[in-house]
Amino acid sequence: MKKVMMAVAGMLFVLLAACDARTGSDHSDGKLSVTTTIGQIADIVKNVGGEYVEVTALMGPGVDPHLYKASQGDLKKLNEADVIFYNGLHLEGKMGEIFEKIEKEKPTVAVAESIPKDRLLSDPANPGSFDPHVWFDIDLWSIAVETVRDELIKMDEKHADEYRKNAEKYLAKLQEIKQYAKQQISQIPEESRVLITAHDAFHYFGRAYGMEVMGLQGLSTDAEYGLKDVQHLIDVIVERKIKAVFIESSISEKSIKAVVEGAKKRGQEVKIGGELYSDAMGPEGTEEGTYAGMYRHNIDTIVSSLK
Repeated sequence: MKKVMMAVAGMLFVLLAACDARTGSDHSDGKLSVTTTIGQIADIVKNVGGEYVEVTALMGPGVDPHLYKASQGDLKKLNEADVIFYNGLHLEGKMGEIFEKIEKEKPTVAVAESIPKDRLLSDPANPGSFDPHVWFDIDLWSIAVETVRDELIKMDEKHADEYRKNAEKYLAKLQEIKQYAKQQISQIPEESRVLITAHDAFHYFGRAYGMEVMGLQGLSTDAEYGLKDVQHLIDVIVERKIKAVFIESSISEKSIKAVVEGAKKRGQEVKIGGELYSDAMGPEGTEEGTYAGMYRHNIDTIVSSLK
């Protein structure tokens, strides 16, 4: 009975979202109203859209998009938006039906799904699905930037030149970050380039910079882990004498601390090397609250702990 009631509530929620989406928005200041899911996408829109957009991100610091459930307030923000950008590839798993309904009424764009499939990493646990954490590969994320740029131009052609110039400047900044990452990671001895975190959010990062990546949970934090998974990571840490593992800002430290304690009991001292931003960025108004700042923070934290 409980499952039936939850299913009915979910259907009503989706229907309400679809109805709300029809009402549109009225912005006397002439700016495009944009709603995004994660902060990484909001950062693209702010930089490309500049003074011509007003951006609202639904998911703030410390929020896990895999488990996120939209509130009535979120529906209002989606309703009032002229255009919606979300990641896709099942990152916002519990909001999928809402986006499917709203996209019939207004532009609703999954930026990660504009990336060619042959450049995406598959999900080992779910054949046919892909790793959604594409923002950790700057070349792939640049495609998302171009997708946002093109959609803003469609919505507001009179400012097309400004959007193109802003996008060009932002893309150049991303390439600078990529070069910085390569230079810094080269300081880590090859045998120490092992990145262990709470869940598998960093495989694109690992592929881009030649690092081996291991997570206790799968690509989604919705995936369960057990004693066997903990033991496997402990074995790797002990055998390869790994010095540090990392926690994530949007996930509980409990699982990684269990790994650290397990390794210590077997004689391998391993520290928590710091907190990484994976599915969420830092607080608004801080350097880590921007995509560039988040990326540099992760690079500096990883390198200082592993080199």
